[in-house]
This record gives sequence, C-alpha cells and structure tokens, in this order.
Amino acid sequence: MKRTSMEGVACPVARSLDVIGDWWSMLIVRDAQLGLRRFGEFQKSLGVAKNILSQRLRHLVAHGILEVQPASDGSAWQEYVLTAKGHSLFPILVALGEWGREHCFQEGEARTELRDKAHGLPLKPLEVRAADGRLLSPQDTRVEQVPPER
Repeated sequence: MKRTSMEGVACPVARSLDVIGDWWSMLIVRDAQLGLRRFGEFQKSLGVAKNILSQRLRHLVAHGILEVQPASDGSAWQEYVLTAKGHSLFPILVALGEWGREHCFQEGEARTELRDKAHGLPLKPLEVRAADGRLLSPQDTRVEQVPPER
C-alpha cells in the first residue's frame, strides 16, 4: 500500500507522522537517544531487515532527524547521530512509553521504565499545561487555524 504524503496538510500532527510516524523510525530514534550510532548496532537492537533499516535511516537523515558523521573511533565506518531536531523527539518517546506502560501490559508483566540517571527515580508523568500553568485535558483545548509566520 502506498502512503499518502501529508506535506501540504495544515495539521502539525499529520505532518509529524509523515516524517516519524512509522514504528521503525521511532524505534531508531529511541535507540539513538540511548546512544546507538552505527548501522550494525541498530540492526542488532531492532532485528529489522537491512533494506528497511537503510531506507528508514536515509529518511531520518533527509528530514534532519539524524546526521551522518565519520565514526568517532577513526575507523572507516559512519555513525548516525541525532540532531537537535532528533533530540527534541525525547518528550514524544516519553509520552509513548507512559501510554504503553498504562495500556499495553497485563498486571504483573515485566516492562521497562525510564528513570532519572542522577537519582534512579521514575519520572513524574508528563502533563499538558496552559500558559498560565493550569492542567489541561482534551476538553479544555481547541484547534485553530493561525496565519503563516513571517
């Protein structure tokens, strides 16, 4: 099935999913956030076919999520390094993890949990807040068309 491009759509969620919406891309970004940098490391971690991994890495590089750099050890290999744009996906990964822990596991089933490195404590749940600090739910928000930025 051919994917439809969301490039011209005014919805930022649709455009974001156009760039990072497939599961392999988000898992690559997750692994890059954890420090993986080499093709072989991603392939071993994910168990994904090499042709699919190559395609997803090229896509993430083309969209500025990752950049290719010479290997840090001076070898002939290349490494895939998160850009600032890629690092800014961290809260999305945290939100997906929170949702998954709450809705995708049976009681008592083993799971991973993101913890604060300095203190070893679990993270406080993410919250959506208004500019004045109020906690918001979906019922407290609306979508509006805004004029283009100049």
